Amino acid sequence: MLAALLMVATLPDLVPVRWFSADPNSLDLLRDTPINCLLLEQPQWSPAFLAEAARRNLATYAVIHSPQAVELKFTGVVLEGPSADRNPQVIHLGLRSDIRFDSSDTVAGTFQGVWPGLQEGQDDAKSAPSGAPWIDTNTGFLRFARASTSGPVWIANTPPPGKAWPVPRYLQAIGDAAMTGARWVVSIDADFQKRLLTGDARALADWKRMMQALAFYEQHKDWRTAQAAGKLALIEDATSGALLSGGVLDMIAVKHTPVRAIPNPNLSGKAMAGSNMAVNVDPESLTDAQKEALKAFTRAGGTLLTGPPGWKFPVPRPGQITLEKADLEKLDQIWKELNAMTGRRNLGVRLFNVSSMLSNLVETHDGTVVLHLINYSDFPVENVTVHVLGQYKAATLFRPDGPPSTIQGYEVEDGTGFDIDQIGALGALVLSK
Repeated sequence: MLAALLMVATLPDLVPVRWFSADPNSLDLLRDTPINCLLLEQPQWSPAFLAEAARRNLATYAVIHSPQAVELKFTGVVLEGPSADRNPQVIHLGLRSDIRFDSSDTVAGTFQGVWPGLQEGQDDAKSAPSGAPWIDTNTGFLRFARASTSGPVWIANTPPPGKAWPVPRYLQAIGDAAMTGARWVVSIDADFQKRLLTGDARALADWKRMMQALAFYEQHKDWRTAQAAGKLALIEDATSGALLSGGVLDMIAVKHTPVRAIPNPNLSGKAMAGSNMAVNVDPESLTDAQKEALKAFTRAGGTLLTGPPGWKFPVPRPGQITLEKADLEKLDQIWKELNAMTGRRNLGVRLFNVSSMLSNLVETHDGTVVLHLINYSDFPVENVTVHVLGQYKAATLFRPDGPPSTIQGYEVEDGTGFDIDQIGALGALVLSK
């Protein structure tokens, strides 16, 4: 493969999109948007298009699906799909199971992902083990990925074909990745593409909403590197379901219990600091040193839940990215014990009236506490109540579709309460002491 010059220093700030036109004029759609990186399939490899993209300071990446020479002048190359080729100068968007989390890959990326939102085809949405509506989400996998690498994490799943998707689903895809510190590679359905290129007013309005959502997270870049907060730790690894969507981490998250993913290789006394409860999904996968770290945790008063004796996490099929019904049944015992352990305790934050939402509690490097809120329904959620551990005077609610608003806190039994009148698709509550 012809080596491409990667602008490694700028990788964390790339905002990627799968572009869908070779017409240089189509780049007008990107004016005043945060998108600065184009992933281009071979039909878009036009010298005139590349020249115009360069003039606009847009990074261009040739998308290839098997190792091959790339003769035109691109910023870099993206190799998408299963491949044994591990050229460090190439961004790999491969199988989840092929990601190298030791940061030897320039980007920890994959094309495998579920399409975020309330599960399709069911008016009332299938119930999750928690009893809440079933939300298709990549956040469990992405939380593990972010905890496993210091580099950028990209998820490049595309909207399921054969359907024109409403704009809330695209906003959910953006937020689903962004609230974990990852990036979704923007990709829109064929109908949306056609309407955009012909100047359809509704398509342009929907595109503007998407760009506002992307800009929202770009305006708060410190959130991207924030660390998961909360008092519950989940010890897991690739062999114990961390690469699957719908696993233990997602089961916890759907209850809005803050949880910190701790990959097996990172397990230590330092990693467990700040936790008072922990779940060890697969005890047999730990080394003696890692087991000793958990013993020290329990000796210090921590509560530890492990799988029952002889229990082993289901081995996923090749290419599998979601837990199947039989796998969920095997996890039922752990789920019941976990539910009993956490109960109604506040392990960082508790939320009310949020059945169609997911949240993520994080803390930035300067100690700022941020609660991400993503709504997976197509309608606003009203009268959301938040109970946060600790004493806070107020909070600021940030949303892409409106100005920030201040919310006064009030004392509750386990900390501070905040009432949010309405959440559209995306929001974040930033707490103030």
